[in-house]
Amino acid sequence: MALSLAERARLISPSATIAMAQKARDLKAQGRTIFDFTLGESDFDTPENVGRAAWRAIERGKTRYTPAAGIPELRDAVARLYRDRGLETTAKQVVISNGAKHALHNAFMALVNPGDEVIVPAPFWVSYADLIRLAGGVPIILNTSESDDFKLKPDAFRAAVTPRTRLLLLNSPCNPTGMVYSVEEQTALADAILETEVGVVSDEIYEQLIFDGTEPVCFATLRPGLADRVVTISGVSKSYAMTGWRIGWAVAPPAIAGFMADLQSQETSNPCSISQHAALEAITGPQDSVREMREEFARRRLYALERVAQLPDVTCRPPSGAFYLFLNVSAHYGRTLGERLVTNSTEFCMAALETAGVALVMGQAFGADHYVRLSYATDLETLSQGFDALADFLKK
Repeated sequence: MALSLAERARLISPSATIAMAQKARDLKAQGRTIFDFTLGESDFDTPENVGRAAWRAIERGKTRYTPAAGIPELRDAVARLYRDRGLETTAKQVVISNGAKHALHNAFMALVNPGDEVIVPAPFWVSYADLIRLAGGVPIILNTSESDDFKLKPDAFRAAVTPRTRLLLLNSPCNPTGMVYSVEEQTALADAILETEVGVVSDEIYEQLIFDGTEPVCFATLRPGLADRVVTISGVSKSYAMTGWRIGWAVAPPAIAGFMADLQSQETSNPCSISQHAALEAITGPQDSVREMREEFARRRLYALERVAQLPDVTCRPPSGAFYLFLNVSAHYGRTLGERLVTNSTEFCMAALETAGVALVMGQAFGADHYVRLSYATDLETLSQGFDALADFLKK
């Protein structure tokens, strides 16, 4: 008898962002000019001081196994980072993982029992629901509205809580919308959460990529006692242009962090030793590169919003963080664009890619089919040419 897949194989599907990026690469390989706005990956190089730290680690022979939860120096540095933000944290509460996605997986495996419900506000990052299902949980998708800037309201949270509700998944700044919850909005949610027995997984990976003078907010610090309910997820991928280095972390109550470290010891052992030393330099070394990158993203955001305003029948709520625009393209549903009759976001994205060479990600993958996501983590020239192509595509 041939091998067959386990039932859990039906619980997940390939990442839509990666799938669309691969389609764009395939067309490029055929000689097509493609303007790729799919991946959540900065076009900046990793800061030079971070790269040098990695070389030094290699030269010093830091190429062996480390503790499963990460080298002590990095765990200490992450703990100090959060203490500076007002969260009383020790290194024992920090688990360094192979990227923030791995940290999320560890958190769900630590906290979710079979059948437990996890409230996920939509639009949501493509991997959340699948990671929850793999842990045996049930993602409860709560739709938010564009008029509310895609933010979950406390009363909507209260109404969604059942005896099976285990967690709320919070993401600010948000992928895919770029929206940032204010301190007041997060505090109101914290108060609603403290009325229940529900815990929180707070994905704060874009915390430093925020605009208009806003400061990062660590959700776990907002109310006394809240830290005992929260697992905070972050890492170096976005803020330090280190996506390929694969270093993320979780900050959790001690017992939860201990289990996550044990789980990781069985699954992957430690994250890459060289990447850990690079990440240590990233968060403890000069922060000029973060400021410069944030300022450049702010310029690109303004330019992209100006261009969106010129697109026919496309709207967008101005984002406050990350590097995405979430475009409402539903006014074009029912039209033939290129050679496709477009009735949903997937067909819109395929038509834009095939006809105009513009690669976007369908909102369907984020739980919001009226929208498509555009990443402006690329240079202004590419943005200009891509918007020209998109405008021409829609006007035809």
